[in-house]
Amino acid sequence: MELPDSISDYLREFSTELSDQILTSFPPLHGPNDVPSPVLGTLYRQAFKAQEVAIMGTLRRLERARTAAIIGEMGTGKTFMAMSAVHCEAAGRPYACLVVAPGTLVEKWSRELLQTIPGARVYMIDSLRSQRPGMAGPQGVNEVRLRNGRIVRDGVHTSLTDMRLRRDHKSPWHRWIAEHGKGAHFFILGRDKGKLGHFWRHSFNIARCGPHSGVVVNPDSGRPMIIDEDHRLLQSDFDRKERFSEVLNSDRRALYSPLWQADETKIRRYAPIEFVGRFLLGFFRYGIADEVHEAKAADTAQGNALGKLAAAVDKLIVLTGTLTGGVASDVFHILFRIDAHRMVTQGYEYGDAGLRGFSQTYGVLETITTIEAEDNACSKARVTRQVKQKPGASPLLFGRFLMDLAAFVSLEDISAQLPPYTEEVVTVPMDEELAKAYKGLEEDITEALREHRGNSSVASTALNILLLYPDRPFNIGPLYGSEYDPETRRRERFLIATPADLDEDFLYAKERKLIEIVQEELKNNRGVQIYATYTQKRDVTHRLLHILERAGIRSAILTTDTPPEQREAWYERKLKAGVHVFISHPRLIQVGLDLLCAPAIIWYQTGYSTFTLRQASRRSWRIGQKRPVSVRFLCYDQTAQVGCLRLMGKKLLVSMALEGKFVDSELQSMDEGDDVLTLLARELVMNRGVGESADAVWRQLRAQSGVVHRADEPEPMAEPVPVALPRRQSSSDLVFGQTINPERKRSPAQTPVEQLELF
Repeated sequence: MELPDSISDYLREFSTELSDQILTSFPPLHGPNDVPSPVLGTLYRQAFKAQEVAIMGTLRRLERARTAAIIGEMGTGKTFMAMSAVHCEAAGRPYACLVVAPGTLVEKWSRELLQTIPGARVYMIDSLRSQRPGMAGPQGVNEVRLRNGRIVRDGVHTSLTDMRLRRDHKSPWHRWIAEHGKGAHFFILGRDKGKLGHFWRHSFNIARCGPHSGVVVNPDSGRPMIIDEDHRLLQSDFDRKERFSEVLNSDRRALYSPLWQADETKIRRYAPIEFVGRFLLGFFRYGIADEVHEAKAADTAQGNALGKLAAAVDKLIVLTGTLTGGVASDVFHILFRIDAHRMVTQGYEYGDAGLRGFSQTYGVLETITTIEAEDNACSKARVTRQVKQKPGASPLLFGRFLMDLAAFVSLEDISAQLPPYTEEVVTVPMDEELAKAYKGLEEDITEALREHRGNSSVASTALNILLLYPDRPFNIGPLYGSEYDPETRRRERFLIATPADLDEDFLYAKERKLIEIVQEELKNNRGVQIYATYTQKRDVTHRLLHILERAGIRSAILTTDTPPEQREAWYERKLKAGVHVFISHPRLIQVGLDLLCAPAIIWYQTGYSTFTLRQASRRSWRIGQKRPVSVRFLCYDQTAQVGCLRLMGKKLLVSMALEGKFVDSELQSMDEGDDVLTLLARELVMNRGVGESADAVWRQLRAQSGVVHRADEPEPMAEPVPVALPRRQSSSDLVFGQTINPERKRSPAQTPVEQLELF
């Protein structure tokens, strides 16, 4: 028999045989028809069928290995599934579990634990020691309880240092259960507090004479530090908050020489997670790391905290809703920190060399060769090669590292009564004066990009301004770039462009469109959440607050002045004060918060992070939401804002593949993407688009998400493609101010029916 001409025809013809072969070769650890653990029936809250399958799959994984992952869409109840898997694995034995979560989720974790695990005792790790002079707020390790729906610190008070000192000849855990009883003990540590260690400062010498006079030299070797090809490190380079280091080669082995050390002139402190990893080994049997995608970078405090947690516990569960941002390297450091043995046996080493090999095997790389002719015709041309990552990941990465590690859950699996969800790209034509000023700025930036090709300072500064300027065409000031001058041996500034200052009191087209949308939503009694990414030097949020209040709309801005653990209470206070329009940077609420009060989300600005965009867009579409959810992306037509949205949509298509959603067009789009800044620059300089409008890409993304439109639902507005699914409210998500009685168990008859299967 001859092979069909098309692979897709081949797959359709043999789909049944292929499915049977896959199920035979890769049987699930726990199937929908398998009997679950009887411990699940003792929980205060009953799991949905899909949650039950994910919990039991995670449990079976922990019985065979140290680590497991739950990769669930935002709102699927990952916290509930993780704590349930831990409790089932313990099977009635006393245990301690350390939960490391973002600061915004600390109280939510505490509340859900007390409302889910029978007899659980929950403690917050507020700091390393009990008493610290000059520090406000609770200190040490404090037990928490639930009163009138709120978490209060009441009960046991101790500290990590005291827990270390009070160990007996066996372990500190045996002493703890002797004093505080058997059962489940959960310790919750905010990730920001957990990683908080000492300050650091640069450590280097400056040569005072010789051929390297005035140049930074390594105090360990006395040699000058060279960065890039011909740029020797100068003292002025240390103005940047960047840690420089060097690898010194010796006869025996390579030595790592850091050019930084602890700053003894500032606060002396020890990171709590570092303390746990060094002095409380054996205390915690289980560990849970929430929102683990934020630990994907190489040398960061958050990443190192994940590694310490993995080393300090016997069993580890990691949780995330956005595993990757579109490139294979996003998971390299996470996999190394939670399962280093597996990565080493696969032939990878930790560091840049291993990352390059991993990206070559499982990612998509692009080699850019630049040939520059020399002034002297007799000389050879100068050839430089640059290897860059492009969006994309091989299916082998899913099969070799993720399929047996993770349980994948989506909102469609959890419930059959989700309200409609729509996404829409709203393009707004610029006012005539703004369009003229933007065109002039674009021409100046295009010329600077051509003249200083490859200069990252020009690309980042210029393209950020192109995204910002239409939203804030005033008080920008001259834009400067910098490049290394071999004559002065310094980085010299040069002018890129001087944006025109327009009238600050004028209400521009995008602002008028924003007010129109907000007024329409408020008329229908729907709260609104507005996201803006420029909040510092060239702040846009206060501009939005001013124009909304001028239109008679009560609004409020959430800033970093509100600590993460108090942001949920901040929304409660504003709602009681009659505020229904909220403005913030998306990073402030991208994880954990349930914004059921704001079913209308407006992205006034998006930024570049696909992690942030995916997380923040789903703050309202969650279990417990009864009203239709709409997400709008506002952008000016014929600007870099449209190009940014189009390219972000392409990266999201790719990132879905590593979360168990494989579609042909997703895999084909891997060779069409690149990092956002580079593609915007290329599109601007070469005056060439990628052939698709922004709204077309986002419609394709929604179509490939595996969601359908219910026939009995009326069609929404013309442009957006609706995501309408039936939905049922679950007790796993809490509306502000509502609580669940932990003494009341649900009977089997109350178990939700008509669940969509997980596999």
